[in-house]
Amino acid sequence: MEAKVRTVSAVLNAPAPHMVGDGFRVHNFFPSGYRIKMSPFFMLDYNAKIEFSARNEPRGVGVHPHRGFETVTIAYHGAVAHHDSAGNSGVIYPGDVQWMTAASGILHKEYHEQGFSKKGGPFQMVQLWINLPAKYKMSPPKYQDVKNQDMAKFVLPDESGLVEVIAGEYNGLKGSASTFSPLHVFNAKLNKGGKVVFDFPFSYNTGFLVVEGNVKINGAEVAETDQFVHFNNDGALIGLEALENSVVLVLSGEPIDEPVAQYGPFLMNTSEEIQQAISDYNQGKFGYLEE
Repeated sequence: MEAKVRTVSAVLNAPAPHMVGDGFRVHNFFPSGYRIKMSPFFMLDYNAKIEFSARNEPRGVGVHPHRGFETVTIAYHGAVAHHDSAGNSGVIYPGDVQWMTAASGILHKEYHEQGFSKKGGPFQMVQLWINLPAKYKMSPPKYQDVKNQDMAKFVLPDESGLVEVIAGEYNGLKGSASTFSPLHVFNAKLNKGGKVVFDFPFSYNTGFLVVEGNVKINGAEVAETDQFVHFNNDGALIGLEALENSVVLVLSGEPIDEPVAQYGPFLMNTSEEIQQAISDYNQGKFGYLEE
């Protein structure tokens, strides 16, 4: 039986930006920008490319808690330093990813890396919130530092470009990051005229963020820089062609069919669990992290 092409649900423009701390100017595509089905991906904050002026005191976001999900930060331009209450720290540069599993609870802070801050320059990042299945929400926190040099990369034929496999699997290449539910996170870096085909199960919620360039989907719809392409759950195959040199963040995952209760930085299944998270945070159970 021939595989069916997955159709485009919508090509979405970036919603109006807002500041997170003083270091991240983000467009929230979901859940607040657009009400689209993207579980297990709960949130997509996109810091479209902007120039930050040089300064000695790094911009960023101070200490804050999380419980019940994972934060995934993908760097395209600039550099971000991370510290958390489990003792993890690291810096991501363009092409790198930090994958923090908050799970039972963690405090963290994120700032522009000192050297980048002092020079200033272009800054472009994505942060995803990935929901955890209920059975893993209270598992121990962990941190995965995924350097670009260590990423699995599938080189496409005909000098089309390459697919960086951050998580999941593409053409037999497995991503560096381990996940708690089936999902795929790729960067497709295509040269002008380059083509690639993705094949995901019908049930997986799927969307593409055009980080750079312009692309054609399935030989028809065109999506431009800073637009998000949301797909219907009606097929497996998605063809992507770069109309100019392009970078596309590819997200696809098996939905987590469980109730969702969210309050600020907590993502749980019930309002009682949210109350417990607030209580545990107030009692200092998320550990300690210096401002």
